[in-house]
Formats: sequence, C-alpha cells, structure tokens
Amino acid sequence: MENWLTERSQPKFRAGQITKWLYTGRAESFDDMSDLPKALRKELAASFDIWQATIADHQRAEDGTEKLLVDLVDSGRVECVLLREEGRRSICVSSQVGCAMGCVFCASGLDGVERNLTRGEILEQMLRLQRLLPEEERLSHIVMMGMGEPLANLNSVLSALEVARSPAGLGISPRRITISTVGLPAAIDRLAQYSTPFHLAISLHAPNDSLRNRLVPVNDKIGIRPILDAADRYFASTGRRLTFEYVLLAGLNDSLDCAQQLVDLLRGRVSMLNVIPYNPVAGLPYQTPESAAIHEFRDALIAGGINVMFRQRKGDGIDAACGQLRRKRGLST
Repeated sequence: MENWLTERSQPKFRAGQITKWLYTGRAESFDDMSDLPKALRKELAASFDIWQATIADHQRAEDGTEKLLVDLVDSGRVECVLLREEGRRSICVSSQVGCAMGCVFCASGLDGVERNLTRGEILEQMLRLQRLLPEEERLSHIVMMGMGEPLANLNSVLSALEVARSPAGLGISPRRITISTVGLPAAIDRLAQYSTPFHLAISLHAPNDSLRNRLVPVNDKIGIRPILDAADRYFASTGRRLTFEYVLLAGLNDSLDCAQQLVDLLRGRVSMLNVIPYNPVAGLPYQTPESAAIHEFRDALIAGGINVMFRQRKGDGIDAACGQLRRKRGLST
C-alpha cells in the first residue's frame, strides 16, 4: 500500500490511515474514509475491493449469538460466529472450506476439504463479525475453531492472527486468541517455536485410541500419546495453559469409565478440560446426553481433580455448530 501511494505522489502515512479505517474504523467503503482526499478515495475504489466475499445468510439467536454464511469468490462457503457473553465478545472463525479430519459427528467434514482459506479470507470473517457489534463494543476473543483444521493451514492462520493481534489491526491480545486442533504433533511443535504464543486447544473427544479412532478417524495415523507429548512440549515452550476439548456424545463417550480414563490421562497437566454437550446435526445419528449423565460425568471429573468447565451450548436455534448452516443451504452457490 505504501508503494502504491508513493507511485501516486501520496504520503506513506496515508497507508496507516487506511489501515485504521479498515480495522478499527469499520469502514464499509473507501468513501467512508473521511480524512482522505476525495480524489484518493476515488482512486482507491477504482483500484481495490475491500470485500471479496458476500454474505449468503445471517442468522440471530435469542441468546445474542449471530452466524454468517459466507460465499467466497470461487463459490466455496464457510461459516463464522459471533458469541455474546457477559464481558466477552468472542468470534469463531473458519480456516478451510470443509475439513479433512473426518470427525464423524461434525457437519464441517462430511464432504471432505475443498481448500485452505487465504489470509485475506480469514481476516474478512473477523471484520464481518466485528461489524455486527455496535460502535461502543469491540471484539475481545478470537477462536480458530470454525470449519477446517487450523494447523493444516498454519501459514495463512498465523498471518491473519498477526494482523488480529497487532495494535494497528484489531489489537487483540495473544492471550485471548485460541487455535484449536484435533492434534497434529508436527504442526504443534512448529507452533511451539513461533514467536507469538497463542493459546492451544486440542479437540480430544475420547480418552483412548480405540474410541478416538472411531470418532476422529485421523487419530488412527497419530494416536493420543504423541498428541499429548506434543502438547506437553508446547506448554514447556510457551508456558500457556493447555485446553482440551471434549464433545459429549450420548452413549459413546459419556460413561463414568470414560470419565475415569480422562482423569488418568490428564491428571498432573496444567490444563483445562472444556466439555461441550453435543449440538445435534440433521442427518447424523449422534445425540446430546441426558442431563443426569452430563452431571455424573462432570462430578467424576471433579472428584478426580480435573480442572473442568462445561460449556453452555449457544445458538441452537440458528444451526450454530460448525458446518450446519452450510449444509442446510447447500455447500456452494
């Protein structure tokens, strides 16, 4: 941008003004950038597009959750979500069109992966969601936990997050940015050596390889132990507390035996176990456990000394689980 401005005899500081308008000024068009000369605004509009994607659907739930279905320029579709909680304005962002990890209960990967998202496509989701907030509110947390496996598209994800954390970008502390993964040890090790220590969340979903191979087929080539070893190296390198995600599926991974195996697996680690009762997906046979089973599972974990949080399901009425809205509306335009 600075080079483009210099070629047109414009001062380089205009690039900073443009950036500020994009990330904190929430400009919808170049014409909104009122501190730029009109002639420059006109030339910018003739040379660049701020938005590449279009919004195919926008749903709102009673709890304040909002979900966008985003049509990309190649007709691929992804989803992203804004979650409103007390004191927090969090967004969940996609990293791929589809997903190759094959989690059997997840709508995102039912048709495999089409491609990685670019840095710009990831950032555009963030900016689109930011614009759903009133001017007096700002984003507080980012979670790379939408469609796709972020560690399988690490270059674009990290490039986008550098803008998100930059004071000249969205200005969100790395302590409030989480990258979620099913567990790719080599990529976790690479992330451990990265200059910015983001939070790492590992989607476990099972306490043993036999069950995890059924629920997360890619585990058959990896195994839980190598994932946990890589997670331990990440903690040793960054000092950031680990998060383990566990989607609770009725009759599959919600037994007291599974709870005890989780205790044995995670005991002694500086970590948080985040348990999420399943959000049913149309066409899939998996169900949310009964309330009694959820409470028994939680009590067993607490009795075992595990630091655990049961996440409240949000956005049920708007197909808020990853991939649901995309499948409902068709995979592409």
